[in-house]
Amino acid sequence: MSHVPASINLSDPASRPRGAQPPQRAGQRGVALVVALLLLVVITLVGLAAVRGTIMQQKMASNLFDRQIAFQGAEAAMRAATARIAANPTDIARNCQAGGVFCRGNPFDDPNLDTGKIITVTSGTASGQFAKSSVATGQPQYVVENMGNWYNPSTSTGYGQSANAHNYGAQGTSTTAVYYRVTARSGDPAQVGDRAVVVLQAMVKQG
Repeated sequence: MSHVPASINLSDPASRPRGAQPPQRAGQRGVALVVALLLLVVITLVGLAAVRGTIMQQKMASNLFDRQIAFQGAEAAMRAATARIAANPTDIARNCQAGGVFCRGNPFDDPNLDTGKIITVTSGTASGQFAKSSVATGQPQYVVENMGNWYNPSTSTGYGQSANAHNYGAQGTSTTAVYYRVTARSGDPAQVGDRAVVVLQAMVKQG
């Protein structure tokens, strides 16, 4: 009669023969998990960079739009002032050619400027016709300063003559004209807050 050996479980120390080694398990290092986490971090960084770039572009476009609106408001104030100079001498803030009068480059920054001479352009008033847009920062303003009498090139009788014209008795003469300096801005910075403010300045000849 043959003897059937009982099954031997090598993993069980009690049934494992003496000297037999337990089975070795395959090594598991988790490389796939590490790679997946690295890819997730990279994709997250790329997404954050894209979002940041989009937000920056939106801010740039918004600032450019705000400045363009402010520029249009300042230009409207400049046109209103140019149209009123000849018929409204009371708009003139001061005579910069007079003795003892100091005029800064930007009269809005001059603390000695009479604030009553800062003309606000409003719709339907004597200070000019300007329909304020709903996206505008505020009502545009301007200051007019008398810069004195200066050479008027449009009335020179010597215009277009040659350098030797005086040898033949031609004398170029000219008259003078009053020049005004108009400084316009899109709105009062104290009222527009953090919105853009554009300041324009131009010399305007009377007549």
